[in-house]
Amino acid sequence: HLEKSAVLQEARIFNETPINPRRCLHILTKILYLLNQGEHFGTTEATEAFFAMTRLFQSNDQTLRRMCYLTIKEMATISEDVIIVTSSLTKDMTGKEDVYRGPAIRALCRITDGTMLQAIERYMKQAIVDKVSGVSSSALVSSLHMMKISHDVVKRWVNEAQEAASSDNIMVQVLPLSHTGTLEFAGKNLNRFIKDAFKSLNGNHESPLFDFIESCLRNKHEMVIYEAASAIIHLPNCTARELAPAVSVLQLFCSSPKPALRYAAVRTLNKVAMKHPSAVTACNLDLENLITDSNRSIATLAITTLLKTGSESSVDRLMKQISSFVSEISDEFKVVVVQAISALCQKYPRKHSVMMTFLSNMLRDDGGFEYKRAIVDCIISIVEENPEGKEAGLAHLCEFIEDCEHTVLATKILHLLGKEGPRTPVPSKYIRFIFNRVVLENEAVRAAAVSALAKFGAQNENLLPSILVLLQRCMMDTDDEVRDRATFYLNVLQQRQMALNATYIFNGLTVSVPGMEKALHQYTLEPSEKPFDMKSIPLAMAPVFEQKAEIMFVATKPEKFAPSRQDIFQEQLAAIPEFMDLGPLFKSSEPVQLTEAETEYFVRCVKHVFTNHIVFQFDCTNTLNDQLLEKVTVQMEPSESHEVLCCLPAPSLAYNQPGICYTLVRLPDDDSTAGTNPQEGGERSKNASQLELLTVGDLVFSRSMAFSNNCFWGLIAHGWCLRVRLILVSGLANFRVSTSEKGIVIPSLTHR
Repeated sequence: HLEKSAVLQEARIFNETPINPRRCLHILTKILYLLNQGEHFGTTEATEAFFAMTRLFQSNDQTLRRMCYLTIKEMATISEDVIIVTSSLTKDMTGKEDVYRGPAIRALCRITDGTMLQAIERYMKQAIVDKVSGVSSSALVSSLHMMKISHDVVKRWVNEAQEAASSDNIMVQVLPLSHTGTLEFAGKNLNRFIKDAFKSLNGNHESPLFDFIESCLRNKHEMVIYEAASAIIHLPNCTARELAPAVSVLQLFCSSPKPALRYAAVRTLNKVAMKHPSAVTACNLDLENLITDSNRSIATLAITTLLKTGSESSVDRLMKQISSFVSEISDEFKVVVVQAISALCQKYPRKHSVMMTFLSNMLRDDGGFEYKRAIVDCIISIVEENPEGKEAGLAHLCEFIEDCEHTVLATKILHLLGKEGPRTPVPSKYIRFIFNRVVLENEAVRAAAVSALAKFGAQNENLLPSILVLLQRCMMDTDDEVRDRATFYLNVLQQRQMALNATYIFNGLTVSVPGMEKALHQYTLEPSEKPFDMKSIPLAMAPVFEQKAEIMFVATKPEKFAPSRQDIFQEQLAAIPEFMDLGPLFKSSEPVQLTEAETEYFVRCVKHVFTNHIVFQFDCTNTLNDQLLEKVTVQMEPSESHEVLCCLPAPSLAYNQPGICYTLVRLPDDDSTAGTNPQEGGERSKNASQLELLTVGDLVFSRSMAFSNNCFWGLIAHGWCLRVRLILVSGLANFRVSTSEKGIVIPSLTHR
């Protein structure tokens, strides 16, 4: 164990003459040991030891000198007037002894502050380009540390750092990249920060921030230029004129000798082509030159960009070029190609034959699930959107499922065959492909094939006897699901009733799955002699698919269907103990604003309607920055026929932080006020804080028709009556549903 006081007492030997290198080296080792063990040195005692140590520069012992450098670096922050050794260190770093120069540079930069840096700038520049690798490496590493002190001064050393990159020493080659890369990275990050700040200004392109980003396009560092171009391209509401400078820069990068720059440029141009294809047209010649690039990733992106910007006449030539090397690229980029072809099919539907041939060839090649799924989805979109390509697409898909190892894709194709096959001129040719799946595939595919067969029998009278025979064979299957489906469909088809076919074969289950799970769980908790009523389950919302604004450039992730707003509310309310036993959620209303936006407390209400109850969800926001509200409730005064069961307060309401409180109201079994007419004459007024308990919209479930138009008009054509029972509150006028298709009009419906 070392005592600090004893070691400092021994340090007086530094002042003796002559200097004993061996003893001094041993004492310096003790001082460094104490410092690294966390021993605290006072400023006075550290300064005295430091000044005594400076006399050791009179010795020519190499080991002692290098130990002095280490001690200077360790004591630089705890001693005063450490700059006294600047002249000694400068002499060593410019001397002839290479063994001293590198450590002296590192020690000197450790004691140098921003005011002294310019005094040694000339020596640092010389050291960076020094032929001795140890000296050059020391200077480069020290400059990286000095960048934190004076970024502007160190930035002037970039030319010397780039010159050092031509050294034969690997370490010296890496450090200049770190040096220049750190400077460029700072500029690049600044561009990103500016871009984020610019978005907060709602895309005001007259802002000085936009001028700064545009000025970065003329920066001398390629990384900064690219980030500036990328920032402009990703700005919202950017016009073609504002994109032009960024596109011009990316066009120059397309001819760069660096593969990374070419890849970044063509990838970014691919993004631009999705929203502004006309802005990229000027780069078509450069992109065509990249088709033959040795880097297949660059060539693939170049072709997919040209597919977005090219004319209809260039499609054949581009497809021919990409066919020559598509087998050499990875599955990730094959997916990019398929997605580009899918967009092209929508743009030029008359070119479907060329696309279909190319896609069928790709479908035969080896590949992973994501790659195959992209091709199948593309062909399915052509079949559904282009009547001329329907039969060709179905034929290619039938060929694919003959040797398909992916269950998901096989069931998807079988569903499409059941939907589109019966409406083709010769539907019987698809029966063989479907029944082969019943014989050769696993349980899931066999069950999907049975459903597809039933749809053929339901829509084609000529095929019905054959379909019944096939379904009877399926009843002997080893799997319960397959047997049950076959038995069910066989009994439905044998009735030969279009209404039954429409209800149980075409439409399927149209209820909300989360709602059904909730209702079934509630039914099992409360045993009842009554059978489970499917009518108590809310219908499923019709999904709304939005067109993708951007195509991914890497392998697409598995499809994940986002839960609907109704499902989210169902889960949130089910997690609250007071609402667990309310049954399935029928409908949630749109938010209703109860207060003005500028008031002290902003309140909105969402009504959740259940079978016998209604839950009022109040979204409250505190707009006062000097108040913290706790246990916030909304007081309701319902009519006598409605009973407030409980109120759940919001625990706290901080400034500008939303909080939620709930009120549970029981609905009356029979509302005697329903059906009464309001008084004639006069105007009804209501305060902003008043809220209607229930409106007609809260009790109407809006969704698209569960059955297709073809099925609907098929029922009418076969003479089936359509009976609709409508219950309206009093005061609403009668209405009639009419349509111009086939000249059929459903008569006016009376109300109760």
